[in-house]
Amino acid sequence: MAIGYSHFLVQTERKTQVVNLTEKIREACAGLGPKNGILLIGVRHTTCAVCVNEDEAGLRHDFERLGEALLDPFRGQDGYRHDRIDDNAQAHLTSILLGQSVTLPLRDRLPVLGTWQSILLLEMDGPRPRTLDLTAFGE
Repeated sequence: MAIGYSHFLVQTERKTQVVNLTEKIREACAGLGPKNGILLIGVRHTTCAVCVNEDEAGLRHDFERLGEALLDPFRGQDGYRHDRIDDNAQAHLTSILLGQSVTLPLRDRLPVLGTWQSILLLEMDGPRPRTLDLTAFGE
């Protein structure tokens, strides 16, 4: 079994933002080593997430409202306690719900995706530099 590793930096530009990473990840996979196997994509941060979904303008807009829609009922009269420190509790909580990693099949040194699927970074507390890790396991 071969293992390959790479990482790269993405600079986000807005507080909430969807960044399509698909092409950057495809390019990085060419140099990872394994041709076929499993690709693990992870982000090293607690106020953003990574997912596989459709990269469509309406969905990008809807994502920007997702954290607010999901979590406002839980804010309470006193707000979130973590907001007293960093004012980004909603970003942390949304990240917990969406997750910091995805696992995909790797075939011919490319992540296997469906017709409408893209690999997306979901920024919830930008703008910030974000580090993504790619680890491939296979042969």
